[in-house]
Amino acid sequence: MTIDTHVHFWKYDKKRDAWMDDMKILQQNYFPENIAQTLSRNGVDGCVAVQADQSELETHFLVELANTHPIIKGVVGWIDLQNDNIEERLAYFSQYPIIKGWRHVAQGEPLDFLLRKNFQRGISYLQPMGYTYDILIYHNQLKPAVEFVSAFPEQKFIIDHCAKPDIKNKKIDEWAVLMREMAKHPNVCCKLSGLFTEAAWKQWSAGEFYPYLDVVFDAFGVDRLMFGSDWPVILVSGIYVQWKSLLEKYMENFSEDDRVKVFGENAERFYNL
Repeated sequence: MTIDTHVHFWKYDKKRDAWMDDMKILQQNYFPENIAQTLSRNGVDGCVAVQADQSELETHFLVELANTHPIIKGVVGWIDLQNDNIEERLAYFSQYPIIKGWRHVAQGEPLDFLLRKNFQRGISYLQPMGYTYDILIYHNQLKPAVEFVSAFPEQKFIIDHCAKPDIKNKKIDEWAVLMREMAKHPNVCCKLSGLFTEAAWKQWSAGEFYPYLDVVFDAFGVDRLMFGSDWPVILVSGIYVQWKSLLEKYMENFSEDDRVKVFGENAERFYNL
């Protein structure tokens, strides 16, 4: 199967979704029926629906969508990992096997967030229950993130959007060093997603992304990288087919086996789809 590991769905709410204020194209409803044709046209068999809002209601919303839309092969939900009752809430959500993992929007938190005791306590309950954790950070949060993953060598982690390097300003050196540090932890994977919006919106050229792709391919290798679109956020800076074909072009001299891994096999294994 070809799997898109990073798709969002929402019913637009002006107050809740204030982060979209400068992204007019996102200020509307996005449901599975809005992407079904795009996935089909691009030869994608299914997707992983990832939380966009920080609420248990969001997790229920994604589970409900998955129940009625078979293109959703897995859900990465939200749960309050800092709450004292985290074990109880995880036990409650374990009734929904479609939930494969969890994510917190750590990119909006202080630098030390991932290292906080109560957050790490929450993380410690995930691996015994077979859950993954998506790390959503900016490039300037990579240093504490490396320290964070080293505390949980058995936990399956995945870095969203290659840790959002500063492509717009062509900064790569410090990010590259820290991504290589991150990749030394064999339990950490990386999503090839979200890079269009880190470049100058709609003004990028394909070649701008190659140095960043070189770093993650070299650091993580084809066994720990996964294709993702970050739809519909990608629409701010480009369209679905542009990102998928850019990655296909980048990998054109890779073996068929390697392409199959990056575009689906790794996702099936990592998220237990």
